Amino acid sequence: MKDWQGSHHALAWTSPSAETISGAFDGRVFTHQGNTTRFLQENGQYVFETEDVKGGKRRLAVVGVAGVEPLQQYIVETAPGRMQSFDVVWDVKLERWFHLYPDQDLSPENGLHWSGPYKNWNARCAECHATGFEKRFDPKRKQYQSRQAEIGVGCEACHGPAQAHIEWARSDNHLDVKRWSGTNDVGLLINLNRDEFAKAEIRGYLAGTKRPLSQFSNTETQIQQCAGCHSRRETFEDGNPLPGTPFHDAYRLSNLRSELYHPDGQIKDEVYVFGSFLQSKMYAKGVACTNCHSPHTAQLKLEGNALCEQCHSAAGNPDFPSLALKEYSNTSHTHHAEESDGSECKSCHMIERTYMGVDGRRDHSFRIPRPDLSTQTQAPNACNDCHQDKTSRWAAAKVADWFPNSTRRGPHFSQILKAARTDLRAQVGALVGMAEYDQLPAIVRATALEMLVPLANPSLATRLEPLLSNPEPLIRVAAISLQRGATETERSARLVGLLGDPVKAVRIAAARGFLGMQIAYLPDHMNRSLNVAMGEWQASLAAKADFPETQMVLAGMGLTTRRMDVALKAFGEAVELDPQLIQAWVMMVRIHSALGNTPTALQIINQALAENPDSVQLNLMRAEISQ
Repeated sequence: MKDWQGSHHALAWTSPSAETISGAFDGRVFTHQGNTTRFLQENGQYVFETEDVKGGKRRLAVVGVAGVEPLQQYIVETAPGRMQSFDVVWDVKLERWFHLYPDQDLSPENGLHWSGPYKNWNARCAECHATGFEKRFDPKRKQYQSRQAEIGVGCEACHGPAQAHIEWARSDNHLDVKRWSGTNDVGLLINLNRDEFAKAEIRGYLAGTKRPLSQFSNTETQIQQCAGCHSRRETFEDGNPLPGTPFHDAYRLSNLRSELYHPDGQIKDEVYVFGSFLQSKMYAKGVACTNCHSPHTAQLKLEGNALCEQCHSAAGNPDFPSLALKEYSNTSHTHHAEESDGSECKSCHMIERTYMGVDGRRDHSFRIPRPDLSTQTQAPNACNDCHQDKTSRWAAAKVADWFPNSTRRGPHFSQILKAARTDLRAQVGALVGMAEYDQLPAIVRATALEMLVPLANPSLATRLEPLLSNPEPLIRVAAISLQRGATETERSARLVGLLGDPVKAVRIAAARGFLGMQIAYLPDHMNRSLNVAMGEWQASLAAKADFPETQMVLAGMGLTTRRMDVALKAFGEAVELDPQLIQAWVMMVRIHSALGNTPTALQIINQALAENPDSVQLNLMRAEISQ
């Protein structure tokens, strides 16, 4: 408890007070893109008065504080229950106000504006800043009635409900708490201590994997518990899943998409660690978060190279017997002067990128620098991060000179991903090979499968059918989408068994695969599985009804099932949330035009242009309809 108090977890979300607020609410003024905001205290409250809001100048009271350093963000209630995170934030180190997106000039009607759906605290942030959070959005009233057990990431956020544990701890003889259903010997739902087995193999989730069972137990449980927040993912539930819930039962992880990762898997957008770590040899060897991080202080366990030297040294670490026993911190390996930035392990093997203006985050794929690949893929490399006045060819020549006999400069999946992002059809064979190659990390193979989906056809669906039974959920999920290229008879036969998969992400993907299929008959037990999986998918969508992107999915479902009323309603909800969703406007116009409702189509195109006057597509569509 003492270690936890004052940590970034404990202070992830606090109530406004003199003790928790770092920002200068002293009448200071900040101007961004012509909009002025003044920060002040009034009647014991911290408030800001801003012009950057619908309806002109407005005074809003701070109702929550997000984070502690290197920046602090402030939460306001713009409507009853609706909390938004303001884009003007406090730089703790430099003691200044700054805007998270200095080049953006958005009107309050834009979905990306700080008051819009993408900056909504209830939907986008609170789950990872609270304990026992429930979003509780009412889609009919369009109101939030969110609640949580406590703000901040408390003990129960990771360890689960603790009443039994408290009874155990308070009793003189550590009473038997097994009478509490599902708890272990100390009254907790899960045990994250890596020295003993906990309930890692929940419902046989890890059965069938190729990694040794000894590397799972608490290691995998711990990684997946941390990953719930430290990942870029789609949620299935309305708030925090019960601690101990396997990751793929609560979320769908984002693969190495071009907007998120560079072709070689290096971090690009803010992806929160897990997707990077899954690419690493450390993950493959059973390294856990707490090998490097204290779970309670949320700080590194050691400073500098000493952290890496816990394992990477002449002494090694008996927990990881495959380690090469040699020195890494000397100049023969680093080729940089001792005590210099270049001599630090993290400088070469964990590139840093800055998000939210001042927050440096390190890539956790722990990669060997490959400046030779930068010339082919345009992905960054650690060498040129520092030597910005040099070319990647120069850096590649240096590395080749330092390590002339290296085996680490062979072909790399990034060469295929980069080429496929440029010309997908030309790389079909290479992507298939990547997907089938079992020595690549699962997230890389799943990415290859995901990229092939637009070209799905009967041949690809048949070739990659064996991956539907792959032990890795990420691969099964991605392989399901490729089956849309198969005939309905083949698709249903291949997917029906996955409707009862032990992993929810796979069941939902299988349910999506059945959407729109005309199936004459399914045996009762298969029909029950289909109904259950469809119900899980629908529940996951209902939990995100306040997301514009969810409404687009619902609209797509309406189109697939030829329910134009459903599609139109969902497209309408989408543009109400985000008026800049051009494609939603376009689809509404096309549907009404196809139904012969030309006056309605013209009315909608006029509404769309009022929100998006510079859209070439909408202007051309209006001219076409008006003829």
